Amino acid sequence: MTTKEDIKRKKLFIFDLDGTIYLSGVLFPESLPLLKHIVDSGMQYHVFSNNSSRSTKSYLKKIRKAGIPCDHSSVATSTQVLIEYIQDNYKDKIFYVMGTKGMRKEMVKAGIIVKDKYVSDIDGVVISYDTELTYQKLIDVTKLLNEGKIYLATNPDYVCPVNYGFIPDCGTYAIMLEYATKRTPKVLGKPSVEIIDHILKKTGYKKEETVMVGDRLYTDILCGNNAGIDTILVLSGETKREDLEKSPIKPTFVMEGIGELYRLLKEKDGE
Repeated sequence: MTTKEDIKRKKLFIFDLDGTIYLSGVLFPESLPLLKHIVDSGMQYHVFSNNSSRSTKSYLKKIRKAGIPCDHSSVATSTQVLIEYIQDNYKDKIFYVMGTKGMRKEMVKAGIIVKDKYVSDIDGVVISYDTELTYQKLIDVTKLLNEGKIYLATNPDYVCPVNYGFIPDCGTYAIMLEYATKRTPKVLGKPSVEIIDHILKKTGYKKEETVMVGDRLYTDILCGNNAGIDTILVLSGETKREDLEKSPIKPTFVMEGIGELYRLLKEKDGE
């Protein structure tokens, strides 16, 4: 059984961003001290977000602007996972993408044929956290899904946390489309285990050396549980304690926020 003492010996920390490291782009007070402590102590961190509303380049810029020291090697997004999946399974297929301009541009740059208007030769549909959503996009997607096209989604998140509460995310769009078409997508991003495997392969760490930290049970924590790594749920974002009590998905540990993890790791060095 994993104890908090074991957490102090972890070597790789995989962090969710929205609701975990920051909220509406504003860092929690202990976030930067925690990340600096991890690096200074010879450990490593990787950040992963299911938020597909920005391209990876734009997302990296946002992260750096917030003050988080990151480069491409330590950042992953659900869009990257989606691109890899399409390249491996649907090479040369044409996809209608219900997503932002930045996301579509990243997919095109990766060599994927992308459409943003309904045409008959489209092979598949991608839905994402589209902050540029229009009703016409929903109509186009509905037509294509009713025609039996391939159906993928970047993430299952129902909401995105903001400083005034929550706003609809990709998972909510999927529910709406399911009512209209009776179709459900194959979901990439968390809780898919592919992203954990990808990060471990890239960093060279083992599962027992790794911990996933996030604020959502059905994405962050389920992702870590599915991949066989320890998990820490922080209650600074979507999940509240009463949600945890009702859910069959259980983390290894529960913490009020990122500051609790920071204080725990500092104990390791007797600070």
